Amino acid sequence: MNDPATADLWPGEGTEAPRRLLLAAVDSFARRGYHATTTRDIATAAGMSPAALYIHYPSKAALLAEISRTGHQATFDLVERAEAASTDPVRQMRRLVEDFTVWHARGHTVGRIVNNELHALPEDTFAAVAELRIRIEETVRRIIEHGVAAGLFEVSDPRTAARAVTSLGVDVSRWYTERSSEPPEELGRRYAELVLRMLGATA
Repeated sequence: MNDPATADLWPGEGTEAPRRLLLAAVDSFARRGYHATTTRDIATAAGMSPAALYIHYPSKAALLAEISRTGHQATFDLVERAEAASTDPVRQMRRLVEDFTVWHARGHTVGRIVNNELHALPEDTFAAVAELRIRIEETVRRIIEHGVAAGLFEVSDPRTAARAVTSLGVDVSRWYTERSSEPPEELGRRYAELVLRMLGATA
């Protein structure tokens, strides 16, 4: 059930125990939900005993924490790369939306977990993830503000616009599946065009 982007979050040999457990946890949380999943479910899916799981992770909460931290870090990294790729706010936003959308389409399983199970995170991990979410929004808002200052965007409230931009991309993970008719890259291009129109980008 794991989507193609999930394994990319934890590169390495397929037999590496921690990686197997993370992939099994993603699959189990997606199928059953976090609260209905047991450590035995995860261990069984990974082809391990429950006792073996505790060698690597003290609890299923620790697995969720690692999944959430890694997923949020990956999206923050791509947002940073989009900003750094150009000095033109329109090009920055186009790349950001395309990459953000593609990630949430390809990684829709992890995307649903990290956004739907925030309330289940341990307090320290929640704080770290909340900080990453703030930094993502601030980067998007900064690009919008630069576009407004340059006369390229027409936006009255950059903060609200930034939240709308990120919400569009995050929502892709809610509905996208391998059966969706649009390839992730095409969806990314279409979303980028929609966002640029929403921001009032000039031709």
